[in-house]
Amino acid sequence: MKETNEKIPDPKEIEKEIGEFLNKKFGGTIKVIAPKLQPDKITPGKETKAEDKKKQINFDMKPEELVAYLDQYIVKQDKAKSVLATKICTHFNRIKYSERIGQDKFEAAGNIKSNILLVGPTGVGKTYMVKLIAKRIGVPFVKGDATKFSETGYVGGDVEDLVRDLVREADDDISLAQYGIIYIDEIDKIASSRNLIGADVSRTGVQRALLKPMEETDVEMKVPHDPVSMMQEMERYHKTGKREKRVVNTANILFIVSGAFNGLNEIIAKRTSDQTIGFGAKNDKYKNPSEILFQMTTEDLITFGFESEFVGRLPVRSIFEELNEDDLYEILKSPNNPLILGKKLDFASYGINIKFDNMALYHLAKFAFKENTGARGLVSAIEKALLPFECKLPSTDIKNFPVTEMVIKNSEDSLSDLLDESNRKKWDDMHLSIAEDEKHYIKKYIEANWKALSIKYKLTLSQCRIDHVASYYCKHVTNIGNAIDRVRDYYDDIKKIELSFFKKHDVNLILEEDAIDYVMALLINTPVSNEDIENRLTEDFSDGLKFIREKIGKNRFFLSKEALSDPDMFFTSLFQREFSQPETLNNKDLVEKIQ
Repeated sequence: MKETNEKIPDPKEIEKEIGEFLNKKFGGTIKVIAPKLQPDKITPGKETKAEDKKKQINFDMKPEELVAYLDQYIVKQDKAKSVLATKICTHFNRIKYSERIGQDKFEAAGNIKSNILLVGPTGVGKTYMVKLIAKRIGVPFVKGDATKFSETGYVGGDVEDLVRDLVREADDDISLAQYGIIYIDEIDKIASSRNLIGADVSRTGVQRALLKPMEETDVEMKVPHDPVSMMQEMERYHKTGKREKRVVNTANILFIVSGAFNGLNEIIAKRTSDQTIGFGAKNDKYKNPSEILFQMTTEDLITFGFESEFVGRLPVRSIFEELNEDDLYEILKSPNNPLILGKKLDFASYGINIKFDNMALYHLAKFAFKENTGARGLVSAIEKALLPFECKLPSTDIKNFPVTEMVIKNSEDSLSDLLDESNRKKWDDMHLSIAEDEKHYIKKYIEANWKALSIKYKLTLSQCRIDHVASYYCKHVTNIGNAIDRVRDYYDDIKKIELSFFKKHDVNLILEEDAIDYVMALLINTPVSNEDIENRLTEDFSDGLKFIREKIGKNRFFLSKEALSDPDMFFTSLFQREFSQPETLNNKDLVEKIQ
């Protein structure tokens, strides 16, 4: 063991050690040459940190807002959504509050981190939910598997590598990484074997190694005897001429761990059983085996194989429910479902527009349920059914592929029928019918969530704009959020066209809301461009509006949808409204000007 007061190595020593490593690995074909810089003097025993001043976190989300966001992507799991959304929002709002009142006052009141344990069978959305939350709140996020780590690093990676990975995800910004989320899956795999005698480094050792990071500790970015880490340190030294001990504090890093915990329900059942007499006694209290997990206690986790100190670092626990056929169907029906969107993208890459009817989705869910792997079974069910089509159709001139019930139930015969050119119209008609049903469903979905979507995407979703979003969604491979973003972009583009018109013609032209919706429809459903719209406005309105401006001095004009559709009628109406004595004016000259 090296002493803590060991002198900081000279850059030449680092260069030499790295050079020896590269020589062994690459046979002397690569060399390291370090420029000479005069280092700053460092007082013995004094450490410098790369980040002394922390960034302030910008977070003001409420739990119900985060739940509403998760509802757009995840089917079922209402209790789990509520627990995760509440504790994560509270965690980050507490950090923000502590920065406002001062860390000393906050620590005096007590700072217990709400690390979270997720329990549930495979394929129910544990990882997906955590990733969605991290993306929504905009903090660095890393995922690791508990089975790949050991206490000291000689079996797998060091558990502190997760913290270092968090810094890399934050683009080497330590202050940002200190607000991140570390997610560890398969945590049940590091529970100690109840029949094992002696040390178990790969299990209880990992539990012990996680204790400090899960509470609060300083993790040094430099990894001893790691050439990559040493090279990074030398690079920073060359840039700054300073030696810095870069340290990450884990006080505000939220740890979320999860696992399937097979066998835990038996431990809980044994503890909660009402029948204590008779060898054949059964516990029929719970109809669904997963329901018993909601009775989980700390005692059960310790019996399962976790040390009490480790369980104590996980005060928040959430249970995920098993998914049935109907749940899997609802997952496939969701307009934000990455499985269907991914398959649409697969075929779109060959110029093929694929659509799924409801019965096809139902049978995919039915086949997936038999896999007994939750939502993961959907992937294999989809691939198995559509792989023959994905192989054959790209070599044909077929551009529309409707996935029907028969396609899923009998892919071989359906493929032969689709390839028969005499049946092409039949398949195109089915595709059109499914597309219409899809648009109707998307409109209903947006209408049901219009308030939350309008607030989130900062766009008032009127009935007309709901139709625009649905149209864009059905014409492109995208999710609802991106479709709304694109429609909002169209809205912003139209406002830019108004500004450009003013700069070019010195006329303040304002499109009313119905006119904006009319232009949006053109941009979405036709090949018209922003430049085409601006040229059309110039051709139809610039001369006439300039003439009227010169006559009466007015320079602010509102255009409705009717005005865009019939400019001549617009100018006739404007003329009648603005000129009180039209007979005294040169009507012929005006008409010539506005035409």
